Amino acid sequence: MKEKKSIAFALFFGISFCIVYLMLAARPLSDEYQFIPKWKLETSAQSLTGVPHDSDMLYFKLGQTLGYFTTDGKLASIETFPFKASISQHYYASYSADSSSVVFFTPDGNAAGTINESGFPFFDDSRIFVFLPGGSSFVQCTATGERAWTYEGTATITAFNSSAGGCVAGFSDGTVRAFSSDGMLTQEFSPGGSDYPVILGAAISSDGTMIATVSGQNQQRFVLTKKDSFQSKAVFHEFTTQRDVHQRLVQFSKDDSLVWYNFAGGLGIVHTQSGKHAKLALSGQAILLQETDDLVFVLTKDNATYTVFVIEKFCTLLGSFSFDATTAFIRTDGDNLFVGKDATISHIEISKN
Repeated sequence: MKEKKSIAFALFFGISFCIVYLMLAARPLSDEYQFIPKWKLETSAQSLTGVPHDSDMLYFKLGQTLGYFTTDGKLASIETFPFKASISQHYYASYSADSSSVVFFTPDGNAAGTINESGFPFFDDSRIFVFLPGGSSFVQCTATGERAWTYEGTATITAFNSSAGGCVAGFSDGTVRAFSSDGMLTQEFSPGGSDYPVILGAAISSDGTMIATVSGQNQQRFVLTKKDSFQSKAVFHEFTTQRDVHQRLVQFSKDDSLVWYNFAGGLGIVHTQSGKHAKLALSGQAILLQETDDLVFVLTKDNATYTVFVIEKFCTLLGSFSFDATTAFIRTDGDNLFVGKDATISHIEISKN
């Protein structure tokens, strides 16, 4: 009798424990991302279609061609260029090595203005810069191409980035200079810490208060600085064990909460407010980084092989895919990823279930 009671009690206890455990420990399954191929576009003149000027268009540059395409898979414009070209969401232009003036255009093909400067034009969103002959000076231009302000230096510019808050230039002598949108010098410092202090990558936050750099050889160093009312000070720095002479990708997130930096063999991530940081191993040299609300896509190049790494913010590597190409790019728009490869552009829709 006692044995039957013991068995009944054990059975009752076991069932009760399972019920309580399921109630307390059960958690919904985490959402999974699905990558759905939507369309593939050939970037050739034969693919041109009539597209309204107010269509949602994105720019591309593949080899010696550039143009704009719509998010629903239509080629809005395409041009070939023999030497160099620059393109953004707002402007594009092609130019030669000895150009003394360059006409630039809006996405609909209408002339926006003329840059009467010798050098190499660079469009970053709606901002227009020209890097002058000699490699140590640059100009920022107005929306019509006129000179707004000029920086003239002696050391070679080795890194450059701009945002709505201004621009930052890194130099071969290891110095970093940041400027406001009207050309005022706002920050100047040298990250230091290396035998050869050249600046290999630099980025400026959207409000112009933070600057991130990768610099040096023998040791290579990442530094994040913040400017308050009085001075600029380093709030995070780290030496990387690997080093090489390539230029390095450095980029702030859209909301400035994160900054990413590439080093030989990986990607560093730093939370700009808390200082929390992590590293991910990536193959190849990072050349482009794009983000959605939840994901980050990094395009790397290793000889003829390109790899797209998919990272869930903050620092979870979800996966990757690779392909061989001569030239490639990635771009995001909402929950959509666009991958350019030689003469094609593919659209991948991202859903979360």
